[in-house]
Order: sequence, then C-alpha cells, then structure tokens
Amino acid sequence: MTFRANMGVGRHGWLRLTPAYGVRLVRERIAHLPAGSVITDPFSGTGTTPLAAAELGHLGQSVDVNPFLIWLGRAKVRHYTAGELLDTVDAGQQVASLALATDRDADLWQPTLFKIEKWWSVGNLHALKVLRAAIDSYGDSPRDLMDVAFCRTLIARSNAAFNHQSMSFKDPSGEGLVFDVSEVEATVATFTHELAHVVESAQFDLSGEGEIHLGDSREGFSNIKEADLVLTSPPYVNRMSYIRELRPYMYWLGYLDIASDAGDLDWRAIGGTWGTATSKLNSWTPEVETPIDDQIAVVTAKIAADGGKNGPLLATYVHKYHHDMWQHFTAIKNAVKVGGSVSYIIGNSTFYKHEVPAHQWYADMLKALGFENVEIETIRKRNSNKALFEYDVRGVRM
Repeated sequence: MTFRANMGVGRHGWLRLTPAYGVRLVRERIAHLPAGSVITDPFSGTGTTPLAAAELGHLGQSVDVNPFLIWLGRAKVRHYTAGELLDTVDAGQQVASLALATDRDADLWQPTLFKIEKWWSVGNLHALKVLRAAIDSYGDSPRDLMDVAFCRTLIARSNAAFNHQSMSFKDPSGEGLVFDVSEVEATVATFTHELAHVVESAQFDLSGEGEIHLGDSREGFSNIKEADLVLTSPPYVNRMSYIRELRPYMYWLGYLDIASDAGDLDWRAIGGTWGTATSKLNSWTPEVETPIDDQIAVVTAKIAADGGKNGPLLATYVHKYHHDMWQHFTAIKNAVKVGGSVSYIIGNSTFYKHEVPAHQWYADMLKALGFENVEIETIRKRNSNKALFEYDVRGVRM
C-alpha cells in the first residue's frame, strides 16, 4: 500500500513519498467505473490517483497545496509526443557532457538547504550543481523530464536513508570532504541512467486525461468538474510531515529558499507540524464547530493529561486536524455528483496509548453532511503496533 508498491509501474514510480498509497489499491477502487468517469483526489500528493485514472481512460483531477507536488503531478499526467521525448534524450546527453567538462572552481548556484554537506559529498554536490545549471538552460518540455531524473539522482547519490518514516543519514567518516572525480562521473552516469528510465516510461501514452490544480482542500472546488468518485488518502493524524521529506527536491528545484518557507507551507497543509508549524499550534483556536467536537474533547483531554509537557500541544494538534478535515468535507460535498461516491483511505493513531479513531470520526462527519451508505472497511494492519490499522471510509452523496 506504500510507495514500494509503486516501484516498477511506469510513471507511478518516478519519485518517492514514503506515505504514498499504492497504485494497485487505486486501480481496484476505480475498476468498476465506466470509461470517461470523473475521479477526484483532493489531496493529490505525488499524483497516484489522477495518473491511475488517466491510464484507465478516465478524467483524473486532483488538488494540492504544495506547488512542487503540482509540478510533479502535471509532469506525470502529461501527454508526451515522440518529438518531445527525442528532444529530451538529446538535451540529456548535452547536459551530461557539460557536467563532465565543467571545472570544480566554476561559480555555480547551490540551494540553501541546511547543512547541505551532510546530504552530499564534495564530488556529488559539484556534479549536482553542474547538472542543475545545465538543465536550467532548457525549456519546459525536455526540462520537466530532466528535472524528474535530476530529483531521482540527487536522492540516489545522497547520504540520506529513506527506509523508514524519519529519514537518517549515513556517516561519511570524513570521506566526503575530499573532492573525488569518480564521484562526479558516477553522479552524471546516474543522471543519464535515470533519464533513460523516465523517458522510457513517458513514451507509453495515457488513454484518459489528468488535471492537477493548486488549491486548499478546505476551500471550494469551483475550478474542477463534479466527481463520480472522490478517492483519496489524506495525511494521517500522526504528525508525519510530508514537507520534511520533500525538502531536497523543493530546494534544488527552487520551490523553497529559506527554512521558514517549509514551516509555513507545512502549516497550510492539513496535519502539518514541522518547523514553525509546531509553534503556531500554541496559539491556534477553532474557526468553526464540528459535529464530533464532544468526541474530540474526550480524547484530547486524555492526551493532554497523560502527555506531560507535550500533551496539551498534541491535544491541540488532534483537534485542529479534525477541525480542518470537517472544513474539507463541507467543501468537497458539492464537488461530488448526486449519486457519486467518496472513498477515504485513512489510518487511526495513538497518542500516549489513547486511540484517535480518525476512521470513525470521518464516518460521523460524512453522515452529518447527509452522505448515505456510510461504511468503514478495514484494509490492513499497518505495523507492529496492534492498535493501528488502515481503513477505507466510504459514502454516497444523495
């Protein structure tokens, strides 16, 4: 159900996002729909839902608050002509040749990523800087796919380990402090290999269409078509920050410049608590009432009491998360056709052994808005914590 399930499935495997749900699940949920159906994902992420919909001949449309994810989603659902792909291959060869020929003393831009030397050795960093400068000289058509390959390269050649939810870094033991020409060559070769992979998967055209929109899922959806099915997996109520893992991509592609920008963006996202978003929780107050306020109050009181100095903050986090989701449900209702369905893939969570039953609260909020046939299906157990599961919360707009 995670990103690993998307590896080796064409465009779905272009870039990683650890919590992303798998394309197999999406395909199962839309298999019964007639061709040309409208499928909406109000939490686009890496674009799994709109891409899967477009592959199967539907209109897949999605919304996200993160401009980097908008770019990535649009690159994934784009129709590429044979000429564009040939231009990309030619441009990639020129970029690689320039990277190998550029002296290490060249005055090159690098992002202001905190402790960038922790991420890449001197040789790898030089190669990335040269590749970035060369790619920037091209237009959008070949550049989009080269940027995807560049993002894959910067992770493949980094010291970061992404085999768990909280990334860690290898200990370079001083090796990365010396300029090594072989590292430059290896990074450029990685870019060439990754670009070939991306171009190969882009050549298989989509039978449907995909549209990716920048927007806030708590606000109106006037710029999208009414959906036959809303299929999405929102951020879970577990303080998992998407922006934290996306930082290297976003800095290198110019979507972030200073650290506070990351915190500000995470604050605008539902469930974000990274950087300055955490401190802003201290002064947050609800804007609207929700139909589950009484249930939230019972659970958050226990979290606040048992969580020590962090308890009140985490209690506020849980409250704000469901407050934001209520605003989302209220906004999305009119973006669903009468008789259309919604399907939310969501997990519960625990704080200090107190369960936050997000799946049940989702169902209660849908019922309060008049959705019928609301049901909860248990999909799977998520990890070794016997209390944590993943659910599909479904309903029909009447």
